[in-house]
Amino acid sequence: MTKVLEAKNIVRDYHVPGGMFRPARTVHAVKGVSFSVDRGKTLAIVGESGCGKSTLARIVTMIDAATAGDLLIDGNKVDIAKEKLTSEMRRKVQIVFQNPYGSLNPRQKIGDVLAEPLLINTDVPVSERRDRAMTMLKKVGLEEKHFNRYPHMFSGGQRQRIAIARALMLNPSLLVLDEPVSALDLSVQAQVLNLLADLQDEFQLTYVFISHDLSVVRYIADDVMVMYFGEAVEYGSRDEVFSNPQHSYTKTLFAATPRADVESIRARIARKQAAAA
Repeated sequence: MTKVLEAKNIVRDYHVPGGMFRPARTVHAVKGVSFSVDRGKTLAIVGESGCGKSTLARIVTMIDAATAGDLLIDGNKVDIAKEKLTSEMRRKVQIVFQNPYGSLNPRQKIGDVLAEPLLINTDVPVSERRDRAMTMLKKVGLEEKHFNRYPHMFSGGQRQRIAIARALMLNPSLLVLDEPVSALDLSVQAQVLNLLADLQDEFQLTYVFISHDLSVVRYIADDVMVMYFGEAVEYGSRDEVFSNPQHSYTKTLFAATPRADVESIRARIARKQAAAA
């Protein structure tokens, strides 16, 4: 299969200046991480807060440069520290953030929000921009009447649908989803995840899905990479990682995740009764 994304020994360091009572230091946010994602597949990157997964997302989306290592998108090496990105390369990768309201301009109507990527990155005429924005709005489950409304007039789930629609306006090869459903209610999470799955099938999209929610990861991922203090401590197919985790941190992470099936609930009750006896 065609590899849309390849990362080879990616390193990201941050220099923290010293003060009167503390010396300068270097924070190693990402430590030699390697992975790849095939077209039409989903790689989930999981781990606790501060493990480096969002830093890695910023490198993949070409917001931050890697300190060392190679990043390849559609087979082309990308290094924003050495060369300016072309508009074509920027169109290939888009990101959906955790907080959709924070990523939408409250003074812009939704139609303008969706048309803006076309205005900035293409020569598409006004009428076509409007038509394509309207089409994408419907693709994500919204209606024509929503076109001229403002972000504050929508629910959290609807705003995330708008953010997804905006990310797809440039027909990207790769979509980075940074905790896209963690701020939503459970029922709305399911709707957005189903939408993402449908869009992936229709457009053959490739996803890098950043999350700490293992139940969501188990539903949407093809492959899983577990990060711990900037390192990839486990990497494999979803079924392999969930059924037979190898690293002690992965086992601890899975054990700490509440399970809602009947047998797990019964086992927890039995343990509590045994401890109380």
